[in-house]
Amino acid sequence: MLKNQLVRTIIVSRVFLQLGIWVRNFAILLYVTDMTNNDPLYVSLISVAEFAPIFIFAVIGGTFADRWRPKRTMIGCDLLSALSILAVLLVLIYGSWHALFFATLVSAILSQFSQPSAMKLYKQHVPAEQLQSVMAIFQSLMAIFMVIGPIIGTLIYQRYGIEISIGVMGVMFLASALTLMMLPRDSAKSGNTASASFMKDLKDGLRYVAANQVLRTLGGTFIAIGLASGLIQPLMLFITIENLGLDKSYLQWLMMTNGAAMLVGGGLSMGVAKKVKPHIMLAMGLLASTVGTFGNGLSTSLPLTFMLLVLTGLFYPAIHIGISTLILRNSEEAYVGRVGGAITPLFTGMMVVGMSISGLLKDTLSLLTVFTMSSLLYLIGAVLLLPLFSRSVSENKERAKLG
Repeated sequence: MLKNQLVRTIIVSRVFLQLGIWVRNFAILLYVTDMTNNDPLYVSLISVAEFAPIFIFAVIGGTFADRWRPKRTMIGCDLLSALSILAVLLVLIYGSWHALFFATLVSAILSQFSQPSAMKLYKQHVPAEQLQSVMAIFQSLMAIFMVIGPIIGTLIYQRYGIEISIGVMGVMFLASALTLMMLPRDSAKSGNTASASFMKDLKDGLRYVAANQVLRTLGGTFIAIGLASGLIQPLMLFITIENLGLDKSYLQWLMMTNGAAMLVGGGLSMGVAKKVKPHIMLAMGLLASTVGTFGNGLSTSLPLTFMLLVLTGLFYPAIHIGISTLILRNSEEAYVGRVGGAITPLFTGMMVVGMSISGLLKDTLSLLTVFTMSSLLYLIGAVLLLPLFSRSVSENKERAKLG
């Protein structure tokens, strides 16, 4: 896989992008808390600027990604991100720090155009039998930055301040754009399959998802696991304080343990990706999350909690690898961007809903009840995959007859 120029180039590009994103996330977060004395309203606005574009622009960005040439789109998005960061830096130096929200908003919007374009390139240039392994590589890369990203972002901000942090961010986006110039030239047919009407293309994409059994199934699973993730994401602090009776500073060790397990899980997933079908990987990840989430809500033992976090971390990459592979294998090249744009907001939207109500549910019910609800949602997500298992059995029987 690493002999594939496209895979190598996008890996290097993603390293630069992840560095820029994590410096952005933590430098802006820490600076805003310093400027506002930990005002929760301004802190929440950072999350709004990061997640709102996914609702608004995911389908739009996916549709345009199917209409435009992918290499040109990705390079253009990174260059525009770098230019917007330069503008924000100038405003920050001579004007208001509120412009920092604009930096997060613009890069989050542009990513909704860039990411589906990358998916199109995988579909064009990566052999079908290698898609799952390639997804495992990129999931491992994400896991690495989940472990080291917060450390790098915090270190750069604390040592050099917000101006240097924003400058580093701009340089990383520019470096990614320059790296992407080494991608293979866009094929002549890229971007030429669109109709004259944007709205027609968008509606065609939504109809395409609705008519595809695998994609409909993934949509239902996305809704379940998005809500499950959102319910527990803000409550790990209370696992540390209430269940384990530890100081809140111990939360970082729980998170680092989970992140390190994700990194190992991504590596293991690369080893088995060619041997295990994507819907099986996805189901295994969801069942592990079911057990781990319920156990974390119940556990009052630090060693047991660490073991459960390792379990969920090891299988977490399997969820994303399985989903990404199923989307790519079951989408025609002309619809890849729109499929991702239609399905991704289902996960993010339900995650935000879960995050919004988790605190209220915890106060009204109990911490264990919320974690139990989350574990049941993961289980529902796995049960929803049963039609894919039936479909796989039928296909195997057909192949056996033909053989």
